[in-house]
Amino acid sequence: MKIATPSEVFGGEARVAMTPDSALHLQKLGYECLIETGAGKLAGYSDDAYRAAGVKVVEDPSALYAAGDVIAKVRPPEPSEVAHLLPGQTLISFFYPAQNNELLELARSNGANIIAMDMVPRISRAQKMDALSSMANIAGYRAVIEAGSNFGRFFTGQVTAAGKVPPAKVLIIGAGVAGLAAIGTATSLGAVTYAFDVRPEVAEQIESMGAEFVYLDFPDQQQDGAATGGYAAPSSPEFREKQLAKFREMAPEIDIVITTALIPGRAAPKLWLADMVAAMKPGSVVVDLAAERGGNCDLTVPDQKVVSANGVTVIGYTDFPSRMAAQASTLYATNVRHMVSDLTPAKDGVIVHNMDDDVIRGATVTKDGEITYPPPPPKIQAIAAQKPREKVKELTPEEKRAAEVAAFKAQTKTQGILLFVATALLLVVGAVAPASFMGHFVVFVLSCFVGFQVIWNVSHSLHTPLMAVTNAVSGIVILGALLQIGSGNWLVVTLAALSVLVATINIVGGFLVTRRMLAMFQKS
Repeated sequence: MKIATPSEVFGGEARVAMTPDSALHLQKLGYECLIETGAGKLAGYSDDAYRAAGVKVVEDPSALYAAGDVIAKVRPPEPSEVAHLLPGQTLISFFYPAQNNELLELARSNGANIIAMDMVPRISRAQKMDALSSMANIAGYRAVIEAGSNFGRFFTGQVTAAGKVPPAKVLIIGAGVAGLAAIGTATSLGAVTYAFDVRPEVAEQIESMGAEFVYLDFPDQQQDGAATGGYAAPSSPEFREKQLAKFREMAPEIDIVITTALIPGRAAPKLWLADMVAAMKPGSVVVDLAAERGGNCDLTVPDQKVVSANGVTVIGYTDFPSRMAAQASTLYATNVRHMVSDLTPAKDGVIVHNMDDDVIRGATVTKDGEITYPPPPPKIQAIAAQKPREKVKELTPEEKRAAEVAAFKAQTKTQGILLFVATALLLVVGAVAPASFMGHFVVFVLSCFVGFQVIWNVSHSLHTPLMAVTNAVSGIVILGALLQIGSGNWLVVTLAALSVLVATINIVGGFLVTRRMLAMFQKS
């Protein structure tokens, strides 16, 4: 069978659904690959690069559609492109069936099988095909870069001879894939980053990336948790009011706002209203990643950058992934290749459209002249519901002092017990052991006690560099033991020999582990 990739006809779209590298993988699955002339040019892939990868370059798009058994695209097809599809032909692309009823009906009437990459269920097994996440990851990163280029100030705080520069404050609304990518980029640039999501179970993810989760004073926040498939569910009116009140409170202090909130099958919710933009400082930036679906900001104009009356820039671009066409094409083509791999279980170049497979069934919107959208709900949620974590209460100075005193008393009690046990042991041994042995035994007990206190109280993160110190201590143990081996007492000789053995094992093992860890950081 043949897989064909036409040029994208949507204005300004630079991505391509097949790269030379993905074509090599598709050929290993038994497919012959075709591509339209110039389809990869804007993404940095020349026709010669495709030819070198064994791809046939076709000049006429009509001939390309006629020759391909599988058509792979990026953007949803235009009606003129759907008209090219033949009965039984398979189209793999973004499709957005909830917003494209007429296109869905046209594809059904043509008898084409449509696999919508935006309908891939968000379950673990399908992550390799999750094109929405791939593109959202790029969009989140690019949104911060676009915000920085329009902000005109540092992200990170600096202290210079000319004065102190405060860090930028960034608020990210929505902690899906795009939101998390934006959080990672903003924090890595040194901004003070805040993030909000209606799903309280993502708070831990947000905080693990160095941002601060914005909690609401709302008793039933959990009711606005993840909907089926890991997406956010619509919020209740009461929750929305609390949410907007919190945003109004934060607006005067925030320099950059990045909104990513989307609800499947609905227009983007309005979360950053005109009065919030008016409350922001001049020079602030709002980047609306939901612009294609109407936008989360009142002032968003799709595909445009506008400046408000108070000097706030509102960016509503809808082509963030396309602005990084080479990277986006690589990721999307890989997603398509994995989808084709699941459609070809025998790896013989023959499509097997198994509607009993949860992933294939979820992504299929038309098949054999029938509309199969919407699919049955996935059996597994992308994010398991959890109880929202309570805010950590900030202790008062008096409470901190009381906690420190209690910890000191507990530690003193433990050390007192250990000292009592050691003293009792010395008295028992001293009553039966010879005087020459007692001097060595006292040193041994004190060494164990001091060594335990020193090593146990070292942070776990320092245990690896501490290995060199323990090797040095082991060397001292060996030296001391060798001096004692010449003693005439059989018990001292036995303990000394045992000390040499254990310390040697520790030293050799320490060096082996250290060498292995150092090798991990060496360039191959």
